[in-house]
Amino acid sequence: MFATVVLDVDSTVSGIEGIDWLARRRGDIVARKIASLTDDAMRGVIPLEKVYGARLETICPGREDVAALSRAYLEALAPGCGAAISSLRRAGVAVVLVSGGLRYALLPLALELGFDPGDLHAVDITFDSAGAYAGFDRSSPLTTSVGKATLLDSLSLAKPVLMVGDGATDLATRGHVDAFAAFTGFASRENVVREADLVIGSFAELTRTVLSAHEG
Repeated sequence: MFATVVLDVDSTVSGIEGIDWLARRRGDIVARKIASLTDDAMRGVIPLEKVYGARLETICPGREDVAALSRAYLEALAPGCGAAISSLRRAGVAVVLVSGGLRYALLPLALELGFDPGDLHAVDITFDSAGAYAGFDRSSPLTTSVGKATLLDSLSLAKPVLMVGDGATDLATRGHVDAFAAFTGFASRENVVREADLVIGSFAELTRTVLSAHEG
């Protein structure tokens, strides 16, 4: 049985890719460029660290942009996600969010789902006094391809641990957790699905999978 479930956010807990969503506010040319970079990184074609800063520097998301992204994350919440997380908690399973997304944008979603702020691990972004983009935390491991694995190794999570996500950065945790589940509710990436221990298409299925193991 699993004592802890670690959830990715973009295209897992919520049906959007936050950076791509921000890019669409800058017009079609920027949107296509950023979406291509994101897809390449999530499929593992290029390392995330090669594109993470470049994407943000192209978009330069201000405070208002990121606040709007917060609302978009909530509006695109995966069907059954809140109920699934509540069910897992009632069964004594710890749930943690680990994302390469922007913490400022993700915190309202985490709070809405009943997470303590310390159970959300994401990348800090900074703004200047006028609310313009001023940079991001370049020291965060979550800006790298293997960063989620590095982060999970540093946390004292109750074992066994199940990681759930859709991209190559999630798959990189395999071997650092007890099992990795490819989440295909929003995006299905062939290499991620092929190498996953489990394939899960919905949060209802996640609940059944974890709780059946928990009860067994």
